[in-house]
Amino acid sequence: MSSTPNIPIPRNEPVLGYAPGAPERETLKAALALMSAEQLEIPVVAGGRELRSGTLVDVVSPHAHQRVLARVHQADAGGIRAAVDAAVAAQREWASWRFEDRAAVFLKAAELLASSHRAILNAATMLGQSKTAFQAEIDSACELIDFLRFNVAYAEQIYREQPGSSPGVWNRMDHRPLEGFVYAITPFNFTAIGGNLPTAPALMGNTVVWKPAATAALSNYHFFRLLEEAGLPPGVINFLPGNAVDISDALLAERMLAGIHFTGSTPVFHSLWKTVGGNLDRYHGYPRLVGETGGKDFVLAHASADVDALAAGLVRGAFEYQGQKCSAASRAYIPDSIWPAVMQRMTDMMATIRVGDVADFRNFMGAVIDARAFRKISGYLERARQDAGVSIVAGGGADDSEGWFIEPTLLQVEDPRYRLMCEEIFGPVLTVYVYPERRWAETLTLVDETSPYALTGAVFAQDRAALVEADRALRNAAGNYYVNDKPTGAVVGQQPFGGARASGTNDKAGSILNLLRWVSPRSIKETFAPPKDYRYPFMGAE
Repeated sequence: MSSTPNIPIPRNEPVLGYAPGAPERETLKAALALMSAEQLEIPVVAGGRELRSGTLVDVVSPHAHQRVLARVHQADAGGIRAAVDAAVAAQREWASWRFEDRAAVFLKAAELLASSHRAILNAATMLGQSKTAFQAEIDSACELIDFLRFNVAYAEQIYREQPGSSPGVWNRMDHRPLEGFVYAITPFNFTAIGGNLPTAPALMGNTVVWKPAATAALSNYHFFRLLEEAGLPPGVINFLPGNAVDISDALLAERMLAGIHFTGSTPVFHSLWKTVGGNLDRYHGYPRLVGETGGKDFVLAHASADVDALAAGLVRGAFEYQGQKCSAASRAYIPDSIWPAVMQRMTDMMATIRVGDVADFRNFMGAVIDARAFRKISGYLERARQDAGVSIVAGGGADDSEGWFIEPTLLQVEDPRYRLMCEEIFGPVLTVYVYPERRWAETLTLVDETSPYALTGAVFAQDRAALVEADRALRNAAGNYYVNDKPTGAVVGQQPFGGARASGTNDKAGSILNLLRWVSPRSIKETFAPPKDYRYPFMGAE
C-alpha cells in the first residue's frame, strides 16, 4: 500500500535562452568542448553491475560523422539474462518502498538535471543526436525535467483516488505494480522520451529493462548515471544497449514480461504486438502494450488563414530538428487563393536557414541521425526529381561528405495521394498539395482519409465557422490537434502526447493516463463488525 504525501506542485521548467553573453551559453559551450574531446566507453548495466561484452559499436556526431563520441558494448546473451534476472529480483523490494521514497528519487533526479547535469545532458544530445542548443534545451532539459516532476504529481493523484465506504466497512484501492518487468524501448529523437519510458513505470513500483536507441546511447547513458546519483537502487532500471532484434527476441520470450513501453516505428510495434500475441500462453499475465509510433502529420489551411502565421508554422513545424519529430509537419493542404503568398513567404525564410554543426549556434538545423536515414531521405528526393507532377519549390540538396546533411525541402505535388503525401519520411521534407479553394469540404475528407496515421495535425483559419467544421471532420485524424499553431512542441502537463490509428495506443505520455497503464489495482474491503449468522431479516416467520 502507498501513502499519499504532500507532493510539490509541479511547474514547467523555464526554457533557458542561450543568448550571447548568457551564463548558460558559456557553460554549454564548455561542456560541448569537453565532450567532443573525449571518447566514453558505455557498458551494459544489470543490477548495478557494469558488463562489457567486447563487441563495440561507435556513437558518432551526425554532423561530423568521423568524430567518435563513445563506444558502446553490445549486450550478449549473458548480459540480457543478467538484466532480466536483476529486474525480476529487484521488483518485490522496490514495490514495497513507500511511494514518497520512490518519488524522492525522481524528484531529486529532476533537480540534478535542472542544475549540475543540465549542460551535460544538453551537450550529449547536441553532439550525439545533432540537436541545436534550443532543441536540446526543450528536450533533454525541460521536457525530461517536466516528465519527472509531473509524473510524481500524477502518481499521487492515482494513489489518492479511493472508493467510498458504507457504515462498518472500510474500502480501499491498492494500486500495485505489475508482476514481472517492463521492457522499455526508446527512440533516438528525444532524450526526454528515452528518460520517460523507463522512469514512468519505475515510479509506479515496476522494474525495467531499458533498451536505448543506438544513436542516442550517449545522452541516455548520462541520464542513467544521473538516476543512479539520485538514489535509484540497482536492478530497478537496467541499461541494455545492443542489437534490437536479439534483445527483443529474448525478452519477449520471458515468462515474467509484464509490459512494453515503446516509442518507434509502426512496423516494429506491429512486430512486437504479434510476437506477444503468439506467446500469450507462456506469460505469467497479459503484458501491457503501450506504444507511440509513426506519423504523417498534416497542416490544413483555410482561405482565411493568416499567411504569415501559416508560413512560419510550416517552416518551424517541418524543419526544426531536421523534421525528425514524430509530430513534424510532413504534408500540407493550402488553397490556391493564398498559395502564392505562402510560397513566397516560406521560400524567403528558407533561404535564410543555416544548416551545419550544431556547436555553431547560428545554425537552425543540424544533420539527420545516420547514414541509413540519409539514404532513405535522399532517395525520396531523387525519386521526386524524376516523377511527373512533382515540383521542388525550394531545397532538395543532400551532402554526406562531412555530416548527413539534408537541405530543408519544400515540394509541391499535383496528386494528393502521391507517396510523399502518404508515407512517413522522418526528414526535413514538406510536401504541399494546393487545392481549389471551393473544395474545402472535400479537402477535409482527403486529409482524414489519406494517411493511416493519426498523431498530430494543425488547422489554420481566421474564419471560426471553418474551424468548427474542421474540428468535426478531423476529430479522429490527430491525437494532438493544433489550431493556428504548428503541430509540434507538446508540453508535459499542457498537451498530453499520443495518437491513435497507426500512430499508437494513445496512452498520452505526460499525463495520468500513461501511469495508469503501469498499475494493477487491487480492491480491499475490510468489515469491522462482520455478521455472525447466515440468515437475513426477510427470512423471519410471518
